[in-house]
Amino acid sequence: MDKQLIAERFARARATYSREARVQQQVAERMSARLTATVPGLAADRVVEFGCGTGLYSRILWDTYRPSMLHLNDLCPEMALCLDDLTGHAGVTFEAGDAESCPMPDGLDLLTSCSTLQWFIRPDAFFHRARRLLRPDGILAVSTFGGDNLQEIRSLTGQGLPYPPPSQLARWLEKAGFRLLLVDEEKEVLHFPSPTDVLRHLRMTGVTGTTKHVWSRERFVSFTNRYIERFSTRQGVILTYQPLYLIAISK
Repeated sequence: MDKQLIAERFARARATYSREARVQQQVAERMSARLTATVPGLAADRVVEFGCGTGLYSRILWDTYRPSMLHLNDLCPEMALCLDDLTGHAGVTFEAGDAESCPMPDGLDLLTSCSTLQWFIRPDAFFHRARRLLRPDGILAVSTFGGDNLQEIRSLTGQGLPYPPPSQLARWLEKAGFRLLLVDEEKEVLHFPSPTDVLRHLRMTGVTGTTKHVWSRERFVSFTNRYIERFSTRQGVILTYQPLYLIAISK
């Protein structure tokens, strides 16, 4: 996992991310709804969000809980430019760094993230770190993606992220000292006019963070033809997202 490449791709996409990231916006809203339903009355006064990006989920967290401390983290320092409306509030801070290793506040009521965990090298080790950062009975709430995520791209290029199954994530959480409160999966299928529009969408959301595919003209034509042949519908070609939601409480 090349973290520098990931940071560069997302930094370049920051101006278009909020407009293009339809699924990620929906995931943020649904993560918040699941958190409210699963842990009603959560007193989330000390909150850390890692992988905050342009702040889609951050703004929901602020509006929902109005914590005295909301510490925002992202791998890309450039994301600070997208968060001025939030960091202008007392108690809201941003610090760039790799969430797997950078310093973070502890004694947390809530440690949370949307659409970030899939970029981690060792999510199992991060769960142990999360347990140390949370207070007793603190909440870890994260969304990631399942094995069918972007399956069209993986099937045609042979490239993609490793997505641990929910059962594996659950075992890692239990081993780290958590009790799982919720695990839930969805599938969202987007339609695009052409494979070129699919690739543009991925580039504009930074989702190609680990891809090093070299597009010769011949390879691009072959990719386009195979995509149309295999993944066309009456509404256009498809692209699959598979959001996965996890909520756990520290023991």
